[in-house]
Order: sequence, then C-alpha cells, then structure tokens
Amino acid sequence: MRLPTLSLATLALVLAGPAAAAPDPLAPTGRWSAPEHAAARTPPMGWSSWNAFRTEVDEEKVLGAAQKLVDSGLAKLGYRYVNVDDGWWLKRRTADGRLMIRTRIFPSAAVAGGNSSFRPFTDRLHAMGLKAGLYSDIGRNACSQAYDLHSPNLPEGTTAEREVGLYGHVDQDVALYFRDWGFDYLKVDACGINVYAPGAPVVVQNGYRAFPPLIDQASINRTDVAQVRSLYAAVAAAIARYRPDGDSILALCTWGSADVRRWGKEVGQMWRTSQDITPHWTRMLHSFDSASTRALYAKPGAWNDPDMLFIGQGDFDAQHLTEARTHFALWAIINAPLFIGYDLRQAPDSLMRIWGNADIVRVNQDPGGHQGVIAYASDDVQTIVKTLSNGHKAVVLLNRGLAPAEMNLTAAQLKLAPDAPITLHDLWSGRTLAPFTGETTFTLAPRESRVFEVSGTRRLRDGMYLSEVPGDVNVAVDGVVAPEPDPMVHRMMGQWSGTRDTGERPTYAGWGGAQADATPYDQTLQVAGRSYDTGIGVLAQSRLEVRTRGAARFEALVGVDDSTRDTRDAAEFLVYGDGRLLARSGAMRFGEAARPLRAELRGVRVIELVTRKVGDATDLPLVTTWAEAALRGGGEGLASRR
Repeated sequence: MRLPTLSLATLALVLAGPAAAAPDPLAPTGRWSAPEHAAARTPPMGWSSWNAFRTEVDEEKVLGAAQKLVDSGLAKLGYRYVNVDDGWWLKRRTADGRLMIRTRIFPSAAVAGGNSSFRPFTDRLHAMGLKAGLYSDIGRNACSQAYDLHSPNLPEGTTAEREVGLYGHVDQDVALYFRDWGFDYLKVDACGINVYAPGAPVVVQNGYRAFPPLIDQASINRTDVAQVRSLYAAVAAAIARYRPDGDSILALCTWGSADVRRWGKEVGQMWRTSQDITPHWTRMLHSFDSASTRALYAKPGAWNDPDMLFIGQGDFDAQHLTEARTHFALWAIINAPLFIGYDLRQAPDSLMRIWGNADIVRVNQDPGGHQGVIAYASDDVQTIVKTLSNGHKAVVLLNRGLAPAEMNLTAAQLKLAPDAPITLHDLWSGRTLAPFTGETTFTLAPRESRVFEVSGTRRLRDGMYLSEVPGDVNVAVDGVVAPEPDPMVHRMMGQWSGTRDTGERPTYAGWGGAQADATPYDQTLQVAGRSYDTGIGVLAQSRLEVRTRGAARFEALVGVDDSTRDTRDAAEFLVYGDGRLLARSGAMRFGEAARPLRAELRGVRVIELVTRKVGDATDLPLVTTWAEAALRGGGEGLASRR
C-alpha cells in the first residue's frame, strides 16, 4: 500500500501538533500600550489651505498665511503647521513613478534636471519657525478628482499619470515627502478607496481605473476594516523609516468610518471622526458630536479630529461672531486639533482675536491631555467639563438651539464640593465672577457658549475619578464585536444632495464604545436601580489600562448596568497591577447591587480593569459599569491635579 505524500507545509503542521491558542486580548500585559508620539503631545495646531481655497491653492497664498501666523503672534501660541491640501500635484511621471508638482502655482518647486521639489518651499517655512504639511490619498486617486471636476488644478495626463495617490507607491512617495522634500505632516484621505467603484460615473466619464471600494460609509458591514487599517499602517511604517526622529504627524482621514475609533491611535496621531465640515451651524454640530463622546479614545499623542475650523465663512463669518466663538470653544474643550481654514491675509481683527485667545488655546493645549467630558446633555444644551493640569477645570456651556436657554451649572457637574466656594473666570471677557456654592444659573442667547476656568474644592479630596482624567485611561479592548452607527450624532441636510434623497443616516461606527460618565450607549450609569453621575461605562470582554500617577489605591462600585441587553449572562470585574491580579468581584448578574472593589497600589504604575463575560446564554451586548472608579491617596501626580 502506498502511503499518501505530504507537502512540506502539511508535514510542518502535523509535526507542530495542535494549533496554538489565539492570544487572550483580556490577559494583562502589565504596561501602558498606547503609542506615545512626541510631535503630538498636545493637539496639533496650524493652518490648512482646503477650507480657504479648496484646489485653488498656490505658493503666494500659502506663504501669505504663514507670514500672518508669524506676524500676528499666532505661531507663538502654537499654530505651527502650514498645510498644503489637495491641488498641488501635476501628475505622476510614468517613467519612474515620481510625483511632479504643478510649478505654475508653486514656482519655487521648479528645479534643474527636469524634476520638481518642494524642498525650497519647506526650507522657507522652517526658516520662519514653522512646520510644513502636505496632502495625499490612500488610494490611486484623490478626492478632488471625484468631487472638484471643474478645478483647473486637477492632475493631468493619461490614466496612469493621474494616479497620484499612495496606493502602489507608499515607500516611494513617503520617502519623497519626508526625506527629500522635508515635510513634517501628512494628511492621508480615503476617497481613492471609497468612490472609484467599477461602473461609477466618475470612473466611466473620466477614464480612471476602477478600485473596488474598501470603505462603504453607509455600511460598516461592507467596509474592509482590516484592509483599511493595513493600508494606513504601511504609510505609518514608511514615515518611521524616512523620518526616524519621530518629529512627524500622520493625519488619518477616513471620516470616522472603518472603525478608526478603535485603531486610529495605533497608526496615526489624529483621525477624522466625521464627514467633511462645512460652514454651517448644523454641520459643525455633526462634527462636534462625532468626537465629543469619545474622550477615552484620545490622549497625548493621539487625538479625535472633528475636522478643520471653518471660522471666517458662512455661519461663522465676521457677522456671526457668536457662532464663531462657539465653534472655537467646542474644538478647544474636546482637544480637537486647531487648524485655521481661512485666507489669513484678509482676516479681520474680530476673527484674529478668536483664534488668538490665549486662554482658550491654553485649555486646548493643556499638557494633561484630558478631553472634555459631557456632564449634561439634551438636544438643546450641553455642559462639557475638562480637567486641567493645574488642578482647575475648564467648562463650556453650550446653547445648541435657536431660542434663549437658561442653564444651571452645578458643583456636581464639576465634581467639586457643593458646600465650598467655586470661582469662575470668563475666558472670553477675562472677568472673574463672584464665587458661588452649590450651583449658579446663566441665560445663553441662541447658539451662544460660555467658557470658564473653574477653581474650587474637589468633591473627591484625596484623588481623582477616572472620568476626570480620560487621558490617563487607554481603551485597549472595548468589547465591541460588531461596530454600529452612532444615532446620537446630529444629522443635517446634505450639502451636496439637498433633500433629493432619503436623508442623512447615522454613519460613524462608534456606538457601543467605552464612555466616561455614561454607558456605551450614552445612558446614565445605573446598577440595580441606583444611578451614578461618575464612572466608566464599557461592554464586557473589555480591558482598560490606567496610569496610577502614584496613587495609593483604586476604588470602584462595579456591576451589570441596568441598560444591558444581555440580562442572562454574568460579568466578573478584575483589577491587575503591573500584570498581577489585585482584586476580583466574582460573577455578578443583572439586578444585583453594585459591589465595592478595592485594590492597594503602592509601587504599581499601571492598573488594568478587565471585565469578563461569564456564560454564553446570548450574544447580546453585556453592558457593565465601573461606578465611581477612582484613584485615591498619595502621589505627586494626583496632588498636582487637585
């Protein structure tokens, strides 16, 4: 009898024995795993050409903006990046694949030898003390080639020559941008893997090569998340090769799709959370909402990006200063990157004073890196509170509506003692208000916001609630199995389609992610009928990493949240310190009162909060709550934040 012949690959599998079990993502690692990028320790700031000029960009306009940043003092406040967006390229030379610059609009790029180079341009920006940024696309073609078809600055030539995106040229293009041309920042759009589908009108009518979409903004299920992440990761790796000093920024622009909420921090330094902003109040709210509940996903070196500022145009122009100030205040309180999108050569003083408000910029650039957390929310008004590294708080009161609104600001919302004086310093007027205790009331005009720096006695006098310091919490695993659109993001009438179609539907797939002071589905934290105004809401099968900053102990009340859809399975809560098990709750079920969980932390640098599902009765999400989770006692790190 002849024995079967085994291939070498099959033989290797046989000899290796049973396949090794997949790593347990909830197993403690004993370390802080979030990448830390020195170039983005605070949210990047600067100027970008797109909102001001779209593809009608040129060297004179960009250098004019750069000079205004320097002359006005904005550069000293932190507005350092000067970014050339879409419209700069002429074509890709087919002989060697090199990108050619449109030297008609960037004359300094015309160099000897038949090439073109941005090096003279970036050298000039660097000599001014600024940084230089450029635009590309992760696919073969860029956004302007699909949406700005009448622009005079679209890539020219054959089908291959007009393929100016990174796809198939990552190493070559990134080496050109960072090593040869000297750029410090790269924004990478995703139209090339989204809108050039086989048979699409833009492909057929313009002779582009079709690209089967990897992103479907209307369906997370039709989006290849792994492949999108892989493409962007390849760009990040190339930047690391050609800019090894780490002084670079990669801005991911997938418009919140492809589950970028979860992996953005591991690839880039900022990631778009929404569709493109427009100069409309409702579109601004859409962009703000897409990032405002994601505080636990942002931290020093990694930022939610609701898109560039649109101050100076439309609903935010010099005739609408109330709206312009609100737009700026909201971006500041949620640690959004601050990129001016206006022709600064024409900017009136009223707008310059908004961008140049040093106190509000200081809130955005606070080194603690804690994104503001929503303390109160309705369809009409919101209160957003941010912990500052000097121990104070910043707060924005927002009237989203078209009628005046009366708003109460309470000590509880600020997590300050209700029986001690609280002082508010107005960051627009510079005035300090009379102290209050307990609560105070304001009347806000339509679309108005009030911005204050707050000082008072902490409610938790010997420590910090974790929801106060989201920048010290890394969501390593959030338990989301099937990403869903977020129904809480404001929907506006589409700028491009008007009311011709069925209307804008929720598209940002962030629903169910971990939240500060709310459940993953944006409800009040509640266990067995008892509500909590502070804590972390997260799905089971999750792992959170927390920097202890020298705290002596960790405390929380844990349980299955009343909002859970899975009422049949149990959850167990575990606390690890530097990889060692410190405390566990035992299995807890829906309806059981929250249990206290405490762990001594002396000498521990990182704790990991793990929630495991016990049982498999259903696949429905099991919502859990770490109520009143806090680091308490000891430590200079905690003392400096009181």
